[in-house]
Amino acid sequence: MMPRTDLSRLCLIETDEFSFEFLSDVAKRESWRKEIYRPIYHLHKWWAKRLGSIFRGIILGCNLPQGTSLEDAFYRKHDLSTFIVVDPFMGSGTTIGEAHKLGCIAFGQDINPVACESVRVSFGPLDRQNILEAFSRLSRTIGERIRALYRSKDKQGRTCDVLYYFWVKTVPCPQCKAQVDLFSNRIIARNAYPERKPEVQVCCPGCGDIFRDMTGNSHIRCASCGLEFNPQEGTAKGAKAACKHCSHEFSIIEAIRATGQPPIHRLYGKLLLAPGGKKKYLPSTDEDIRQYEECASLFDIEQQRKQIYLPSAELSDGFNTRQAIGYNYKRWRDFFNKRQLLALGWLQHSISELPNHSTRDAFFTLFSGLLEFSNMFASYKGEGTGAVRHMFSHHILKPERSPIEANVWGTLKSSGSFSGLFKTRLLRLLDYRDSPFEVRSKGKGKYNQASRPFSGEVEVSWPVNGEFKARGIYLSCGSSDHISLGDKSVDAVVTDPPFFDNVHYSELADFFYAWQSLYPRGFLNGAPTTRHPREVQDTEATRFSEKLRDVFRECHRILKDEGILAFTYHHSRSEGWVALAAALFAAGFVVVNAHPVKAEMSVATPKSQAKEPIQLDVVLVCKKREQDTFRDRILPEAVLERSIQRATSKATRLARIGLRLSRNDRRVIMVSQFLSELSSVASSEITADVLQRSQKMIEEAADRMGEGNGMVDVLITPETYQMELPF
Repeated sequence: MMPRTDLSRLCLIETDEFSFEFLSDVAKRESWRKEIYRPIYHLHKWWAKRLGSIFRGIILGCNLPQGTSLEDAFYRKHDLSTFIVVDPFMGSGTTIGEAHKLGCIAFGQDINPVACESVRVSFGPLDRQNILEAFSRLSRTIGERIRALYRSKDKQGRTCDVLYYFWVKTVPCPQCKAQVDLFSNRIIARNAYPERKPEVQVCCPGCGDIFRDMTGNSHIRCASCGLEFNPQEGTAKGAKAACKHCSHEFSIIEAIRATGQPPIHRLYGKLLLAPGGKKKYLPSTDEDIRQYEECASLFDIEQQRKQIYLPSAELSDGFNTRQAIGYNYKRWRDFFNKRQLLALGWLQHSISELPNHSTRDAFFTLFSGLLEFSNMFASYKGEGTGAVRHMFSHHILKPERSPIEANVWGTLKSSGSFSGLFKTRLLRLLDYRDSPFEVRSKGKGKYNQASRPFSGEVEVSWPVNGEFKARGIYLSCGSSDHISLGDKSVDAVVTDPPFFDNVHYSELADFFYAWQSLYPRGFLNGAPTTRHPREVQDTEATRFSEKLRDVFRECHRILKDEGILAFTYHHSRSEGWVALAAALFAAGFVVVNAHPVKAEMSVATPKSQAKEPIQLDVVLVCKKREQDTFRDRILPEAVLERSIQRATSKATRLARIGLRLSRNDRRVIMVSQFLSELSSVASSEITADVLQRSQKMIEEAADRMGEGNGMVDVLITPETYQMELPF
């Protein structure tokens, strides 16, 4: 299909004919297994990854003319060879990959080098045979050395692979100085589906034996030592711990800070893979402790001989690092125990000796992804799901009181290991590059004929003469308040901007960057941190809005006059919407439509922990404001009534595909429709102010949209509830 040429016609995405409910239906399926349905964006960790099906639909909607069926076009192959798409907040590269699949010329820029490097490697030249041969070589050499670090004996004296070692943080009691284990309870493992498999593994507080019991029991007896106890209780509860020797209760954080060093850990258990493939939970032994001490001694020797290289970078204060710093973690390497540092140091050094540079870069990126699972901030999820809960399950660096040490290389039944990630991330990525597919909206299976294979070519130098390669992928690392493209040269800007909150990606990305910068390459330029003063994400609304405005102004400059800025957004706080509106209108844009779509998986952390979780994004469709003319008198009744009608209609369309909407979902729909209607009649100078003063009205309207289930029984009008209009 060729790009539209009749510019007098609206693009599909500008109209209410855009089938956002179809996209949401597809996105529901994709959201459950994003790493399977879009593996090319999951080689490495990044935050707030968006759904590929949504962005495929957005790009198509920016190109298809009004009256086209999005559902029909979605599963067709396209060649949008003259259509230029830019993403100024590239992140994991979703926009770039989806644009490339549709045949577009794609430009991606991000301020964070960790994100840029991951995209460069994922989309760049990769040779499957070379990668397979390199992995085989690593497995025979360094893989075997690492596997030897994770072997132990079962009760019959048979040597077994260790899947996981179990550790617990200990702190000295301020009163009697005895070491206190920080167990929140004595249940160390349970199944993800307790209704079907109610067995749990319990660690006795008396003798340390590990045995099986049933979930829900509050009074059990250890068969080894006869101690009777409640497995639901531990020595630590909330911010306090109690010493079992002197019964003194004390503040955990104060006790840790008093030591002046990170907490120490005690090895108390292990999960073995016995001959025949059966898993066995056992308490640790003196031999296990001796083996760990030997690893620690070998690590010290290897480091002195400079056989391994480890990060020396220190943590800097920030919202996302403050809790770890409060536990006396000063360097990023402090997040690992010495056996992990030994294995990781060996592995990264061996990867550095691979001869092919693109293969080497792919394994470096895979290694970096391994880090989030092989550290002492990771924990055990239990049976029935991926066993290792990675360190970023919370958006802060939360010290784990009962961490898990996973087998770094891994076994056939390991979770979060290098060999496991090779299969589930790198090999899946290669398969997807060769044969991209789409998730079906109905029935089972995948649709494989919608896109050409990825080219495997990436440009890191942007052309200054406007001569772009067909289907070219161009990447750059830097602040997007400056983009090296000419005025009015771009057809669409499609992105997912950061939003005003406490999660700063750079503060978290520095964990990876500390290791990545040991071997500079690609976008890893040797800077001491990924933090940047022009990073848009901010905790202060005004600063966030100003930095976002500067990026939007640059987007306005490079967009053609008929071009579209389309981006996904949601926020539960009014400040986030007001800050966005101020940035958008100050940059010269007007919102012409707003489409609610399914966002990430509803049960994902932190969504599942919210009282009113948001499962929707809104696609805000923006055009350049032709001139800042507006009515002498805004008609508030008309703006409000039209906003309510459209919000009600769109919520109903989502309800028809089975989406149950929370109060915050309804509020997101309502505020976005209000913003769209308001921006068409109000001047840019007052729009954000009116939006701010209208928050109570918007919330009241959202509350009347279906009582939490997304269904709308009665069309709401301003007369339904007498409210004072704020403008």
